[in-house]
Amino acid sequence: MFISHLVGCKAFDPSGDQVGRVRDVVVQVRHGGRAPRVLGLVVEVPPRRRVFLPMGRVTGVAVNEVVITGVMNVRRFAQRPDETLVVAELLDHAATIAGGTQAVTVLDVAMDRPANTGDWVVSTVFVRRTTGRLSRGERVLVDWQDVDGLILPDPDQGAAVLLATLRDLRPADLAEGLRGLPDHRRVQVIRGLDDSRLADALEELPEQERITLLATLEPDRAADVLEQMDPDDATDLLQELPEQERARYLDLMEPEEADDVRQLLGYGSYTAGGMMTTVPVILPADATIAEALTRVRNPDLSAALASQVYVVRAPLETPTGAYLGTVHTQRLLRERPASPVSTAVDADLAPIGPETTLAEVTRYFATYDLVAVPVVDSARHLLGAVTVDDVLDHLLPEDWRDSPEGLDPGFAPHAGPPHGSDAPGSVGPTASGDAPGMGSR
Repeated sequence: MFISHLVGCKAFDPSGDQVGRVRDVVVQVRHGGRAPRVLGLVVEVPPRRRVFLPMGRVTGVAVNEVVITGVMNVRRFAQRPDETLVVAELLDHAATIAGGTQAVTVLDVAMDRPANTGDWVVSTVFVRRTTGRLSRGERVLVDWQDVDGLILPDPDQGAAVLLATLRDLRPADLAEGLRGLPDHRRVQVIRGLDDSRLADALEELPEQERITLLATLEPDRAADVLEQMDPDDATDLLQELPEQERARYLDLMEPEEADDVRQLLGYGSYTAGGMMTTVPVILPADATIAEALTRVRNPDLSAALASQVYVVRAPLETPTGAYLGTVHTQRLLRERPASPVSTAVDADLAPIGPETTLAEVTRYFATYDLVAVPVVDSARHLLGAVTVDDVLDHLLPEDWRDSPEGLDPGFAPHAGPPHGSDAPGSVGPTASGDAPGMGSR
């Protein structure tokens, strides 16, 4: 089984319910020329938590699915010093074959289960030759024993293959993937991501990890990424930086983007002004229903922002001219395409002011079952919009991504003890074949 084919596979329990997706494979390199032992899988379970699953609990492996048994320890996976992550650390690694005479790059790794041992081991490596006039670029399969240098640090290790495994992930899953990488690999992947993709991932990371990641970028690149972030998310990030560093990034950003962020920095973090985005969907009163539908079809819009169109007088950039009202996307679908949006305005939805507190905004959303609400100043100029995800970001505790209580109610694994603990009964029965101590990871 090639591990690149295993990554992304759904993991099912014996009753056929999906419990997560495979994201990586943990192996242990052994001495004496023995093939590395496959210790287990890194499985992502709701809500985007990566946990360890011992191979002894894997009862079936196919191209598109993995079947497991027993209960899962939901403590976040933490790599041990003697362990190696195949996808995160071995792909793109430089090595040699044929007694060290030919340089190669690892493209994939295969695992097998010899009948005489019962353990899964790394058996084969798929490589691309990088030296030799006639063989350069050739892809070949070689036995693990014939590959040298894989367990040594590779300062020039690329990230092309690893990036390919992350290419189709949603931003939140990409962010979780970055969190699971060793520090040096995270830096390599970040260098290979384009600015907009990296900005999407940054928006999904906890605040402190955003700051740490931003610090690994060159200042000019950091400013480019900040420009690609939603203004409210960029503001939240910059608010956590020292004033001098914040000013440096703002000076490096494009003036238009920096002005939006400076405006938001003037509001309190837990007010409507501090939570809002300055780039909702805005149209003049004489725009047609067809134009409005075209705007809300933009795939880069969040579902919340796409739910409403704000009708204003010129200018159309925030702060706009007079706010006239809101048009809900559901209403757009019921109107004639050639009609002006002004005929579908909901004038009963009162906007809120930028100083409205988080508690008041939350009650407003709950009272009227909203997913977005416009924010205007005292002269009724539209400043932006607060979306329900902005509210949730400020209501949830900072560590909500790491809290086992955040798991889907339909998935009820047992919470495990601290790493390395052997507290009885905390994880459930250890499946046959588990290595000693593996069940208590």
